Amino acid sequence: MDWEEAKDVEKKIKLILKHLDLPHVKQTRIFCYRTSGSKSRSYARIWTFPKIFQKALNIEASYVIEVLSKYYDRLNEDDQHKVLIHELLHIPKNFSGALLPHRSRGRHLGKQVDILYREFKMKTDL
Repeated sequence: MDWEEAKDVEKKIKLILKHLDLPHVKQTRIFCYRTSGSKSRSYARIWTFPKIFQKALNIEASYVIEVLSKYYDRLNEDDQHKVLIHELLHIPKNFSGALLPHRSRGRHLGKQVDILYREFKMKTDL
């Protein structure tokens, strides 16, 4: 599997965070990579550094958003933004390094993505 920094994805994340109310997301602690050669059928994944390593190495929480080139790059720009919003919604409000599930009591990630994407579209001229 090949990994490379995804500066284009970082720019999209920056744009999303500029226009959506996600103040808990620390943009400087989000890292973006594009992979090829994975067997996964996902468009993107979010990774975290386990809390025990954060404490042992005395580093703050951070997240890696991985886009899988095979699928993500084929999407139109609107769908790419939706995928990235989806990944950002996995980050909890305390930015602890944990990940939130797709569904929990009173929360459905897919519905939240649709709501936030409409808000994003209204605030941008993309």
